[in-house]
Amino acid sequence: MNRTIIKNAQLITMNQEEAILHGDLVIEGSRIQSVGAAVAPKPDDYVIDGTGRTVIPGFIQTHIHLCQTLFRGKADDLELMDWLRERIWPLEAAHDKESIYLSAMLGIGELIAGGSTTIVDMETVHYTNEAFQAIAKSGIRALSGKVMMDKGADVPSGLQEKTEDSVRESVDLLEKWNGHDHGRIRYAFAPRFVISCSESLLTQVRDLAEHYKVFVHTHASENRGEIAIVEKDTGMRNIVYLDHIGLAGKRLILAHCIWLSDEEREIIRKRGIHVSHCPGSNLKLASGIAHVPQMAEMGINLGLGADGAPCNNNLDMFQEMRLAALIHKPANGPTSMNAHHIFRMATIDGAKAVGMDQEIGSLEAGKKADLAILNLNTFHSRPMFGTDPISRIVYSAKSSDVETTLIDGRIVMENRQMKTIDQAFVLKEAETAIERLVKRAGIRI
Repeated sequence: MNRTIIKNAQLITMNQEEAILHGDLVIEGSRIQSVGAAVAPKPDDYVIDGTGRTVIPGFIQTHIHLCQTLFRGKADDLELMDWLRERIWPLEAAHDKESIYLSAMLGIGELIAGGSTTIVDMETVHYTNEAFQAIAKSGIRALSGKVMMDKGADVPSGLQEKTEDSVRESVDLLEKWNGHDHGRIRYAFAPRFVISCSESLLTQVRDLAEHYKVFVHTHASENRGEIAIVEKDTGMRNIVYLDHIGLAGKRLILAHCIWLSDEEREIIRKRGIHVSHCPGSNLKLASGIAHVPQMAEMGINLGLGADGAPCNNNLDMFQEMRLAALIHKPANGPTSMNAHHIFRMATIDGAKAVGMDQEIGSLEAGKKADLAILNLNTFHSRPMFGTDPISRIVYSAKSSDVETTLIDGRIVMENRQMKTIDQAFVLKEAETAIERLVKRAGIRI
């Protein structure tokens, strides 16, 4: 088996000691063989010169909507429920097989180019198989699932589904894709949020997730209007309700969690629920600022996510890290959410959120070779003397600094050239696809 060797690089390991080394990183097959020690290349080795470069674990985005990438710039300056009802739901209902595939590829291309190697993705009601095909072809690592929606007065007919159909289609996709490519692709049940899901659907998801030992990925407590609807329908707040029906647990990933009561935070802590903090999306939709420092102090595991392209409008972990580090400081002080904590959220804590911290999230021998190589020899990242390397990445680096990305030991981008995605084709066809969807949805842009 041929090896890939990254020679003479700075290595941000994110191991238990958060060691920062200088030396070689050796990859054999899909896994890291050694970190730091100098290695003499063999004739068949593929050698990457890492001189002056920084190698980091690939970012883990814990909340993404690939199906929405085509909608970038089509739903700006709106509040969450208006954003959904007026733009996102009509556009999702207008999707076809080709547009879902292109939307996924467009998003994955951006993610890979920005050093993201693993995503927790929520698709729309229909054509999720095409998104999985894009995930499979691109090489990205993903936990993904079909969105489930069997309830809601303002939902377009194209997104309305019967409970039994939603469950059956989800199970069919799970049995087809869960564990694909030696586990690179895994399935997660994805009920959209409590507003759009009946209790029958949610309890079936609870039982099926336990049966198949898979994750559940949903939204919770993103917006005060959403919470008011949930309280009216159930008599309980979001997290209390999810706990009441038995969905709260270690295989539950909740996006946002902005408006939580003390009781809800305690449920999250006690049940081991994982929270995806999405600062860019939360700011753009004016949803609010989650009490992330307080959750972190309680020992709640937090990851980072960009959410969807129409509410951000980038799928850029560098932006999310910087925002997550900055927005909490005015209320909590300059030392809150320091750079090291933020970088953990983007890497090893994200790995914990998807149950893979023994496989990804750090540069350690035996782990999967999911990583990015950065060129920080730029005006915006210099000087490096006296600068903490992790602070330099969180506060100064940009996604354009990513030169090369590897997933499962496979080079998916090298020297900014995509290896698994036809960039010119995707960019061209995406324009045709969104024009078709806007017309079909009958909305004014």
